[in-house]
Amino acid sequence: MSDQYIQSVTVLENAYTLSIGDDFCIDGDPDVIEQLLADTRSPNTKRAYEKDLKDFFLFISGKMPTQDLVLEFLHLEQRHAVAVVLKYKAHLVNKKKLAEATVNRRLSAIKSLTAMGRKLGVCNYTLEDIKGEKVESYRDTTGITPADFTKVLGLVNRETLKGKRDYAILRLLWDNALRRSEVCNLNVGDFNAQASTLSILGKGKGTQKTVVDLSRKTVEAIADWLIASKRSGKTRQALFIAIAYNGNGKRLSGEAIRRLVSGLCKEVGITKQMSPHRIRHSSITTVLDKNNGNYRATQRFSRHAKPDTVMKYDDNRQKLQKAMTDILADLV
Repeated sequence: MSDQYIQSVTVLENAYTLSIGDDFCIDGDPDVIEQLLADTRSPNTKRAYEKDLKDFFLFISGKMPTQDLVLEFLHLEQRHAVAVVLKYKAHLVNKKKLAEATVNRRLSAIKSLTAMGRKLGVCNYTLEDIKGEKVESYRDTTGITPADFTKVLGLVNRETLKGKRDYAILRLLWDNALRRSEVCNLNVGDFNAQASTLSILGKGKGTQKTVVDLSRKTVEAIADWLIASKRSGKTRQALFIAIAYNGNGKRLSGEAIRRLVSGLCKEVGITKQMSPHRIRHSSITTVLDKNNGNYRATQRFSRHAKPDTVMKYDDNRQKLQKAMTDILADLV
């Protein structure tokens, strides 16, 4: 027998003597909050979970959430756990008088914690019987008219390097209703000038990119920026970068884009606080107006998961309601 054969048999015999799962042991009890945060992709959601769970445990125990305290909560009986969370909900509604959406967000954090506890085998109950508050689905996120956005574009000095960059960003926010995070995550290689397309990392899509078509004006704007900034060919580098002395060359942040939009809108005389999301909202509303309220077509443009979500962006439905009310009033 060869030494290699004897060695293989020895390894196999040793493997048979091990208890099932010995190679996959995890020391100690799980840190459920840590696992919940690790399982959450969005930084904003992580921050909200941390804040909301801290508030919950401070209320029910007067202590910051620790691994042992969290496990103690997750080991409660169903009726006891429900009673504790209902008491917390009553505190949020009656004492702190928080908005319905805020109450629901905090309850969602607790439910997510118990769901993770069940996955890890340290929680045997659910909180599905605890219902959230009813929330009016419509939010006033109305933004800017096409005429006013034209004025915003007109303020940009397209002869300067910064102006070329800003103009390209503004065209993407309006022409394609991109979210600011989608703009920030763009790389040079995501832009295909020949095909007039852009590969974006959409919300809730993980690492899978979506290809969107670009208008001629947007293609020209991005190409003009790339040529002027000498970034063409650097496919894996950020498409939009900071060009001020502070942070020069770094990937442009979402906050920088927010300040860009807010500042220019103030210059054209818009008193409402503007943001990239309000630009996106305005674009979607305008698309609905121009395609006679075709929600399904608009959904393809906005890249929402469900057509129903698009209805929240239809600001002019408020005007339609007033028109219908006037018609009924005139009949009697």
